[in-house]
Amino acid sequence: MKRILVTGAAGFIGYNLCLDLLKRGDQIIGVDNINDYYDINLKLSRLKILQEFENFIFIKADVSDFLAMNILFKDHKIDRVCHLAAQAGVRYSIENPLVYEKSNGLGTLVILECCRHFNVKYFVYASSSSVYGGIKEVPFNESQDVSSPISLYAATKKYNELQASVYHKLYGIHVTGLRFFTVYGPYGRPDMAVFIFTKNIVEGKKIDVYNNGEMSRDFTYVSDIVQGIVSSIDKCEGCEVFNLCRGESIKLMDFISAIEVATGKKAIINYMPMQSGDVKITNGDNSKARNLLGYCPKVSVNKGVNEFVKWYKWYYSIEE
Repeated sequence: MKRILVTGAAGFIGYNLCLDLLKRGDQIIGVDNINDYYDINLKLSRLKILQEFENFIFIKADVSDFLAMNILFKDHKIDRVCHLAAQAGVRYSIENPLVYEKSNGLGTLVILECCRHFNVKYFVYASSSSVYGGIKEVPFNESQDVSSPISLYAATKKYNELQASVYHKLYGIHVTGLRFFTVYGPYGRPDMAVFIFTKNIVEGKKIDVYNNGEMSRDFTYVSDIVQGIVSSIDKCEGCEVFNLCRGESIKLMDFISAIEVATGKKAIINYMPMQSGDVKITNGDNSKARNLLGYCPKVSVNKGVNEFVKWYKWYYSIEE
């Protein structure tokens, strides 16, 4: 049994990860500041489920609070860290840049400093597919140059990779960065496309589709992402970065069609121009994760969308 610190424990991916680790018997110290970036009731619903486990301890705190994190590390003998806490969202970063510097930059630095001072030698953290920016060659692979991000959010994630690399070189901490590709699934974030599209389609409202629908994404179901994270926690060694993705780029219009089928309703589409900081396509090469982590994504887009819509209707008490 490992004692694992999971930051961002009430978040979408954090919650799903904690649930998986708790079920296998690990002791989880969950940290989250429960901010109001989106409806906190969703975060509290996730947290309520986690708190049913005896091997889960929750601490409400901000990872950028150095004193609070020092107390946490002092009070709990941490074996490994999975650092998922971050301010998410490419578009939100354009309007609220200072939030990203505090949460993503300082927050990661604080956790790394705590790992250093409390002799925690294993650090897994969330990066993002957004670091690939405007790279044209797909599928994206970990050896490509990602030094030219096109959004502040992406820049903070690239900075996190650099921070982790420095702490590996200076202090021998084993660090593994995970570049997530468009994660979706039950208990997902309300600012994500699948959530917005499902909500508006169910309610008969228009959905905004950018770049006139000429977009593709490597949509990756949350249980597949969790499998990759758990393997990373168990096998964290050296200084590595992995793509966690399905490895298949799906046209946005095909994704919308899957939601239409799952909801039984037709989308009313409002075509919009491309947004600043956005990219036309994401498509990841997951061969490195397959080879070194045993990563094996299993959930198809159609199955994943069906599971999300089923959860959405249950959670919001929508009758068929």
